[in-house]
Amino acid sequence: MIRAGIVGASGLAGGDLIRLITQHPDMELTFLGGSSHVGRRPAELHPGLRMDLGLTVEPVTEEIADRVDVVFLATPAPVSAELATLLADRVPAVVDLSGAFRIRTPHLHDRWYPKVERRTDLADRFVYGVPELVGDQLADAALISLPGCYATAITLGLAPLTMGLGLDLKTVVVDGKSGSSGGGLQLRTPDLHPLRNGAITPYSPTGHRHAAEVGDFFERGKPGTIGSLTMSAYGVSHVRGLLTSSYVFTDDAVDQRELQRAYVRFYKGHRFVRVRRHAETLIPVPDPQAVLGSNFCDVTVLHDDEGGRVVVLAALDNLVKGAAGQAVQAANIRFGLPEETGLSMQPVMPT
Repeated sequence: MIRAGIVGASGLAGGDLIRLITQHPDMELTFLGGSSHVGRRPAELHPGLRMDLGLTVEPVTEEIADRVDVVFLATPAPVSAELATLLADRVPAVVDLSGAFRIRTPHLHDRWYPKVERRTDLADRFVYGVPELVGDQLADAALISLPGCYATAITLGLAPLTMGLGLDLKTVVVDGKSGSSGGGLQLRTPDLHPLRNGAITPYSPTGHRHAAEVGDFFERGKPGTIGSLTMSAYGVSHVRGLLTSSYVFTDDAVDQRELQRAYVRFYKGHRFVRVRRHAETLIPVPDPQAVLGSNFCDVTVLHDDEGGRVVVLAALDNLVKGAAGQAVQAANIRFGLPEETGLSMQPVMPT
């Protein structure tokens, strides 16, 4: 059994990690860490988890290295940066769900995460990216940095164009819509129910740090290029799920048939990316509600003949494929397990 620890056990991603790991046939939860809820049991923190694990939340010290094989950091970026320094080279594998190590380029990191001080040598050692695109690098990785939820959807949506077809993308404009769980459990006035319910909130209309990490990833030796990638992000009133709409402009000649074939070919054998036709079901897809509770990312590619653009839609559950599920998927690869182990749950619909 792989001994797993979770730091940030009281948060939303931490709760989903507990849920997934306790159902995993090859992982055993042996440590829960945190600072604000020390001494509390998982069932006290997460109403859906009525189970007795014999664990309570504990402070994190270097001594936990004797109790775990992998530690999942479901913590804010500044905390992850500190914990990575503490745990690197003591724990066989550290999987960070925060933004502390996502952007490798120093000046871009400083721009988007100005309050996150990290060790440069550690930043260079972290393997970043979704498992479908960097799985070979995860096999022996000691430090893993997972993309943000938006970044996961955007990257999976664009990868067949750049890494598959080798297209040069002049401009990519991303429209992202996410539920309230994307902001975690911080108490902020815009997220109060009387203001959030029914709203479409343009909380980041001219830029988003997840778009910066996508650009940083694609610039590191990948086929094809992206000249400009910008994003506008909106909060919507549902809790889970997000949808990204990427509007791609390129001088390379492509048509709908070529694009569809390229996406199917690129993700053949990747269980968690479902390439879908827009009108294949009773409701148009991708739709976040069609993936909730699962580790799937649904992707659709369309060619807009009139607009001279490629439209790529990607939907996922931000707490599963965008966080906890993807973390378990990466750990599976790291420890030589089939990547779908413990992640075979189908979506729950309707919600």
